[in-house]
Amino acid sequence: MSEALTLRGRQLVSGRAVGEAVFLDAISFYGDVDPTTGRLRDGREVKDKVIVALRPRGSTVGSYIMYALRVNGAAPAGIVMSRVDPIIVAGAVLAEVPLVAFIDENQLRGVRDGDLVELLGDGTIIVRKSARGS
Repeated sequence: MSEALTLRGRQLVSGRAVGEAVFLDAISFYGDVDPTTGRLRDGREVKDKVIVALRPRGSTVGSYIMYALRVNGAAPAGIVMSRVDPIIVAGAVLAEVPLVAFIDENQLRGVRDGDLVELLGDGTIIVRKSARGS
């Protein structure tokens, strides 16, 4: 890892986190994520990783799915989004997952799966580019 990118957003759920990025254009915790395993429909896993998504997509059940991920030991380390809705915020609070939002979509599009993402706890995010990030 060589290149680092610093992003700045609004810390909506407190906490620090470090993990590999899992990038999604949109996320719906209800339907996209298995609450028992933390596996996405496409086979990638969110457990102990940082979800980086441009926008939410989904239903009111999403908060409970996020809580179930925590209970089942499959929760993400953190969440970074451009746009967010109250369901994701409530789920992050319930699951005690740090959440940073309101980051320009164009900046987030530069994050790739496998990049190391660190949430510093004050709305600052450091992304260290991975050689294997695609």
